[in-house]
Amino acid sequence: MDENREVRSRKGDIPVWEKYLLSTEEASDYFHIGINKLRRIISLNPTAEWILWNGSHAYVKRRIFEHFIDGINDI
Repeated sequence: MDENREVRSRKGDIPVWEKYLLSTEEASDYFHIGINKLRRIISLNPTAEWILWNGSHAYVKRRIFEHFIDGINDI
Protein backbone atom coordinates (compact mmCIF):
# COMPACT_ATOMS: atom_id res chain seq x y z
CA MET A 1 0.00 0.00 0.00
CA ASP A 2 2.84 2.43 0.80
CA GLU A 3 4.35 1.51 -2.54
CA ASN A 4 1.25 2.81 -4.33
CA ARG A 5 1.41 6.14 -2.47
CA GLU A 6 5.09 6.51 -3.40
CA VAL A 7 4.32 5.94 -7.06
CA ARG A 8 1.42 8.39 -6.94
CA SER A 9 3.55 11.07 -5.29
CA ARG A 10 6.17 10.81 -8.03
CA LYS A 11 3.43 11.39 -10.59
CA GLY A 12 2.25 14.51 -8.73
CA ASP A 13 -1.09 13.06 -7.64
CA ILE A 14 -0.89 14.41 -4.08
CA PRO A 15 -3.36 17.29 -3.68
CA VAL A 16 -1.70 20.65 -3.07
CA TRP A 17 -3.41 21.09 0.32
CA GLU A 18 -1.73 17.88 1.56
CA LYS A 19 1.78 18.74 0.39
CA TYR A 20 4.40 19.93 2.85
CA LEU A 21 6.44 21.82 0.24
CA LEU A 22 5.04 23.81 -2.66
CA SER A 23 6.88 25.04 -5.71
CA THR A 24 6.58 28.77 -6.31
CA GLU A 25 4.02 28.08 -9.03
CA GLU A 26 1.92 25.85 -6.75
CA ALA A 27 2.16 28.36 -3.89
CA SER A 28 1.14 31.17 -6.20
CA ASP A 29 -1.99 29.28 -7.26
CA TYR A 30 -2.79 27.98 -3.77
CA PHE A 31 -2.47 31.35 -2.00
CA HIS A 32 -3.83 33.46 -4.91
CA ILE A 33 -0.66 35.55 -5.01
CA GLY A 34 0.89 36.47 -8.32
CA ILE A 35 4.06 34.53 -9.15
CA ASN A 36 6.14 37.71 -9.48
CA LYS A 37 4.89 39.04 -6.14
CA LEU A 38 5.62 35.70 -4.46
CA ARG A 39 9.13 35.67 -5.92
CA ARG A 40 9.61 39.24 -4.66
CA ILE A 41 8.47 38.20 -1.15
CA ILE A 42 10.93 35.31 -1.28
CA SER A 43 13.77 37.57 -2.45
CA LEU A 44 13.05 40.01 0.40
CA ASN A 45 12.99 37.16 2.97
CA PRO A 46 15.62 34.66 1.72
CA THR A 47 16.27 33.23 5.19
CA ALA A 48 12.62 32.97 6.28
CA GLU A 49 11.68 29.76 8.05
CA TRP A 50 8.93 29.10 5.47
CA ILE A 51 11.42 28.78 2.59
CA LEU A 52 13.43 25.67 1.74
CA TRP A 53 16.19 26.19 -0.80
CA ASN A 54 17.16 23.37 -3.14
CA GLY A 55 20.11 24.91 -4.92
CA SER A 56 18.70 28.07 -6.46
CA HIS A 57 15.07 26.86 -6.31
CA ALA A 58 12.89 28.07 -3.47
CA TYR A 59 10.11 25.88 -2.11
CA VAL A 60 7.43 27.17 0.24
CA LYS A 61 6.63 25.28 3.43
CA ARG A 62 2.85 25.48 3.14
CA ARG A 63 1.76 25.44 6.79
CA ILE A 64 4.44 27.84 7.99
CA PHE A 65 3.72 30.21 5.09
CA GLU A 66 0.01 30.10 6.04
CA HIS A 67 0.95 31.41 9.49
CA PHE A 68 3.14 34.09 7.88
CA ILE A 69 0.22 35.21 5.68
CA ASP A 70 -2.13 35.17 8.68
CA GLY A 71 0.17 37.62 10.47
CA ILE A 72 0.26 40.33 7.80
CA ASN A 73 -2.43 42.71 6.60
CA ASP A 74 -1.34 43.37 3.05
CA ILE A 75 1.08 42.08 0.46
